Amino acid sequence: MILAYLTVGVLWLAIIAYAVLGGVNFGGGIWDLLASGLTKLRQRRLVDTAIGPTWEVNHLWLIFLILGLFFAFPLAFTVLADALFAPFILALIGVALRGAAFALHLRAPRATRIRAIGGRTFSAASTITPFLLGACAAAIASGGIRWQNGHVLTDLWTLWTAPFALTIGAMAVSLCATLAAIYLTVEAEQATDGDVMVAFRVRAIIAGAVTAFFGLLGLIQAPFAAPLLWEGMLGHALPAILGAMLIGLCAGAVLLFHQHQLARALIILETACLLGAWGLAQLPYLIPPDVTVTNAAASDTTLVALLIGTAIGLVLLLPTLWLLFRAFKGRSSAPPVKPPGEP
Repeated sequence: MILAYLTVGVLWLAIIAYAVLGGVNFGGGIWDLLASGLTKLRQRRLVDTAIGPTWEVNHLWLIFLILGLFFAFPLAFTVLADALFAPFILALIGVALRGAAFALHLRAPRATRIRAIGGRTFSAASTITPFLLGACAAAIASGGIRWQNGHVLTDLWTLWTAPFALTIGAMAVSLCATLAAIYLTVEAEQATDGDVMVAFRVRAIIAGAVTAFFGLLGLIQAPFAAPLLWEGMLGHALPAILGAMLIGLCAGAVLLFHQHQLARALIILETACLLGAWGLAQLPYLIPPDVTVTNAAASDTTLVALLIGTAIGLVLLLPTLWLLFRAFKGRSSAPPVKPPGEP
């Protein structure tokens, strides 16, 4: 039991890492789509500059999560793959399209049709993919996926399109937009482009308010749409939920006082608290109400091997990630967003 819960904790950290780092990239695509005003071109150039050097790295966490779930909790993997096959496939297609389109968008000559198509595809995939992932999370939490007598019993098409799923999907999109807007505010500040910095700071505040609205709407629906999740939220997950709310308010407040780097740290912490609260509220279930952490776990030998392999991998991976972000995302590496002579 201890090994199973320890493995769940490791996998949940991967979810948080992907939400924070991948969420910034998804949000960058959203703001590329919504770029407007006199600084529209500079906003899009900042998005390209901010996420271009490191965007592919974030897929590591998603790959680790999928493989870890497959080996450590094969029953949960089987049930999810069966019940949510359609939205998961669409989300993976979105991830692939987003990456290919972003590469095309970056490499194609400016002011060409190919570059424009790549940019639109990148933006659309960046919006649809987090929506689908959020809807899948709500479908899992709802308790509508049943595993009985070796069979998955659920409505394969309406579960992830129910009002609760749509609400959490929209919240996932707005959370990604909030993450990216705050990150881009910091990037614009480091690139000494005050106009773009102000534009993204305002958008971060608005996106944060929209995220709070969808979060409140989800809480209103939770007692009826996800009763087991709601019970856990009022129990052992309550401190994490209250912490996320308080941190979100603090992030908005420090943005108003132009403390952009502190706001970036707070939005990361808020995202971690939100996802942590979801995980805690569902325990001991992986897929309520039939698949638990213990009945879905692989053998102790498999779990030990996975944990040892993960530890070795992190020892090798984390220093290289630090070097990558240090080289490309250090303060001195931020180029001016506004080229000389551009109005």
